Amino acid sequence: MNSTLLTDNSEVSLKKFLRALPAVDQVGASVRVEMLATRSIKTSSKNWAIDLAIQMVDLTTLEGSDTPGKVRALCAKAVYPDPTDLTVPSVGAICVYNDMVKIAREALDAGGGKNIPVAAVATAFPSGRASMEVKIQDTKDAIANGAGEIDMVIDRGAFLAGNLGLVFDEIKLIKEICGDKAHLKVILETGELVTLDNVRKASYLAMLAGADFIKTSTGKIAPAATAPVVYVMLEAVRDFYKMTGVRVGVKPAGGIRTTKDAIKQLVLVNEVAGAEWLNPNLFRIGASALLNDLLMQRMKMRDGYYASPNYVTLD
Repeated sequence: MNSTLLTDNSEVSLKKFLRALPAVDQVGASVRVEMLATRSIKTSSKNWAIDLAIQMVDLTTLEGSDTPGKVRALCAKAVYPDPTDLTVPSVGAICVYNDMVKIAREALDAGGGKNIPVAAVATAFPSGRASMEVKIQDTKDAIANGAGEIDMVIDRGAFLAGNLGLVFDEIKLIKEICGDKAHLKVILETGELVTLDNVRKASYLAMLAGADFIKTSTGKIAPAATAPVVYVMLEAVRDFYKMTGVRVGVKPAGGIRTTKDAIKQLVLVNEVAGAEWLNPNLFRIGASALLNDLLMQRMKMRDGYYASPNYVTLD
């Protein structure tokens, strides 16, 4: 908890702070993101933007059909996205279910990806419907198996019911378990929060409780990372930094599939939060298909023509 913003540890203090937040101008936010979506960038900047976006990708597989072989192949791709061009940077992280963390960590370490963290979706992902004991064990298991990042889901039912202290306490406890062993990314599941005002409140609640990142969604529920939602979250981290001096990252996830989508996200980051957030330590993109499109666009920029889709591996 950030004691400079809350008078004490009580739910009363938390609710008082969140009630005092200004309401979101939903029309204004929509108009602003539509305007920013029309921005174009120069060819030289596009090369830079593509490489930056690759470094921001949390390369993700979260399917019930995931196998050790699939995870190992994804890890190899994370380290060397294009094995024929070693100038292509590695991705930001590998994101997997808890039971695949050890496999991913071993594969990355053996394949030259020691610096690539494994992000584990934890705390009863994607629903968050489990006892606190289960969520705690889930988190401890992930860290013990080598997770350097924990993507936890908040209890949306508790949030919508007004039990904000419960949500705050869960995040705070998971953050304490993470300690200095893992960064905590808090998934708000914005598609279930109904309003942009709730997105703003949930963003601040997570940051006050100690989140290192706030993340839009699990990718399992639509709508996911809509531009107005990302805009509101970027405003929140910017203003939180002004209040506290603490920079919190943002991770949109779900629905970002093309290079055009990714570059729109980078424009939003630069224009709303600021250039300081244009690095993988403060901005990530949760995706599976995006990396292939970034690679195809990179080849087009390099060679002047599109390679066959068969040139890149299927995830």
